[in-house]
Amino acid sequence: MMKKGFLWGGAAAANQIEGAVLENGKQYSVSDALIHGMKGEIDPDVRGCYPTHRGVDFYYHYKEDIRLFAEMGFKVFRMSIAWTRIYPTGMETEPNQNGLQFYDRVFDELHKYGIEPLVTLCHYEMPLYLAKHYNGFESRATVEAFQRYARTVLDYFKEKVKYWVTFNEINVMMISPFCGGGVIRYRENRAQTIWQATHNQLLASAWAVRYCHEINAEAQIGCMIASGPWYPFTCRPEDVFLALKKNWQTYLFSDVQVRGEYPFYIYKYWKDHGVTIQMEEEDLGILKNTVDFVGISYYQSRCASTDPEEQEKAQGNLFQSVRNPYLNITDWGWPIDPQGFRYTLNMLYDRYQKPIFVLENGFGAVDVLENGTVHDTYRIEYLKSHIVAMQEAEEDGVEIMGYTVWTPLDLVSFSTGEMKKRYGMIYVDKKDDGSGSGKRYKKDSFYWYKKVISDNGIAKEGEHV
Repeated sequence: MMKKGFLWGGAAAANQIEGAVLENGKQYSVSDALIHGMKGEIDPDVRGCYPTHRGVDFYYHYKEDIRLFAEMGFKVFRMSIAWTRIYPTGMETEPNQNGLQFYDRVFDELHKYGIEPLVTLCHYEMPLYLAKHYNGFESRATVEAFQRYARTVLDYFKEKVKYWVTFNEINVMMISPFCGGGVIRYRENRAQTIWQATHNQLLASAWAVRYCHEINAEAQIGCMIASGPWYPFTCRPEDVFLALKKNWQTYLFSDVQVRGEYPFYIYKYWKDHGVTIQMEEEDLGILKNTVDFVGISYYQSRCASTDPEEQEKAQGNLFQSVRNPYLNITDWGWPIDPQGFRYTLNMLYDRYQKPIFVLENGFGAVDVLENGTVHDTYRIEYLKSHIVAMQEAEEDGVEIMGYTVWTPLDLVSFSTGEMKKRYGMIYVDKKDDGSGSGKRYKKDSFYWYKKVISDNGIAKEGEHV
């Protein structure tokens, strides 16, 4: 069982659920320029087939969907504001009132059922205009645009939102700079472009933290990283040290946002790779504005090997990890490692002594709708094993604020751009080609998770709720 007041709920992103991509003043975001998801090609002219343009029509179904979340017993719903609904190109001087009013209605509907909104300011939703004209966060102009946007929504919703996250999985900049930071062009030294954009995005995050604390002392604002440990593939010292360096790549982003300064190892990396970060005098001072909690996504662990033959066998997942022979994998080649979840929670809490908020954890699979439901025992088994691991981490002494499963309802998979890869506990009748009624159906996992929330966790054998 989790502690009293634990925040159970679900998570989704505007670009994957809302649809209505050009309605009521909204314009395209970077996500809309993806063909076949995060790993696919980029089409800056948005002629591709990535179905975020349709999503699952949350824009029009939000009342129905929130009612279903309430039926499950949600205490919190993690969602994002689409930057492009508020400032369509990012360069406007006045916000789009239609966008502000839409989220006002969504927050009111959540509060109607006693559900707290937990809002991500930017979940891969930078205006495409900023990517095309300023190369995303490589430019300080994008930092200024983000400040204008963040100031607007933090002010406008300060009475309705008390939990905020700055950037979703900010360390994704290292594997997908376009999704993570709007980077579309590279200098001759690619590392220079990526790390300049990284610095500017970390600066924007710290500025938002400072501003949030200034205007609402009661609000809590956190960072969010794509977590999951890198294990050494063998106990060869070379593999062990390689795993350490790969873990550093994750820690850097949370180190800066939690500790307020760059870690020692990055300076040598920059020097070795010819990177010179353009900083203004006040930058390092702004970075000292640190977050209240550490938000994470957890889907998998990874293995690091210095053996070229093993590297050739690497699975085609987002992190190009060597296959761990001790773990089962999903239909998309992602290793299933609940013990790695417990390990990650302990590791991060030991490192920072800040509360951890599990903002994403879920299972993508091909679901079959039969007689108005989906018998998704595989999803229940996955979630159960990870929730048990989370409970064990709390017993270890880790302070965990909440858990928002990815995701309460089917949406467009960001990694592959498919509806076929379903994560939800509510089936949405939509296909990859856009066909389908859009009707919602409760899966078996819907009822299972409802009981988990009601019981405040999963009882051990012989333990009473």
